[in-house]
Amino acid sequence: MRVDNDQLLLYAVTDRHWLKEGELLDTPVEQTLRGGTTFLQIREKDLEDAEFEEEALRLQKLCRKYGVPFIVNDNVELALRINADGIHVGQEDMEAGRVREMLGPDRILGVSAQTVEDALRAEAAGADYLGVGAVFPTGSKDDAVEVSKETLKAICEAVSIPVVAIGGITYENVSELADTGIAGISVISAIFGQEDVEKATARLKARTRQLLRP
Repeated sequence: MRVDNDQLLLYAVTDRHWLKEGELLDTPVEQTLRGGTTFLQIREKDLEDAEFEEEALRLQKLCRKYGVPFIVNDNVELALRINADGIHVGQEDMEAGRVREMLGPDRILGVSAQTVEDALRAEAAGADYLGVGAVFPTGSKDDAVEVSKETLKAICEAVSIPVVAIGGITYENVSELADTGIAGISVISAIFGQEDVEKATARLKARTRQLLRP
């Protein structure tokens, strides 16, 4: 298996929106890695290719320092060029089977899913894990479709690969996901939107571990 449940316990996704003036993304990313983030995805939709690649290389170096998988959102060519650990694609991006062909057998492939049918199709195409949501209302993705707790649970039961819940998850509401079968949670503002990123990470990780690994 290219990724396991413990690696997916607390999955952070970058977002420049939460940076303080003049701050580099490296700073909060290293803070969340120190706090115990177990998986990191770079997701930057508004950067030019050269700047995105430069930033991805810096964050990848940090992830390797902390022994955390580093994956790229959507951009398969970049992930291959910088030798990232893998890629995450949505339903509107490149078809998962084609992505797996490009990645080869050794890199991690994550796929977004909103239905059991999406999930089964992604698993058959070679996905290593699924990102399912939005499980709560979220401001991080304008086109996010809400997924009910019942659907989340049905997806977890239908597939044999790990499922990560995404969308609007906070320290306060994560307990609502305790009995769904997920391997972990994926967050942005619950970490990067907090005053003390390292402390927020450690606190959320401890809460999530308590709920999902009792």
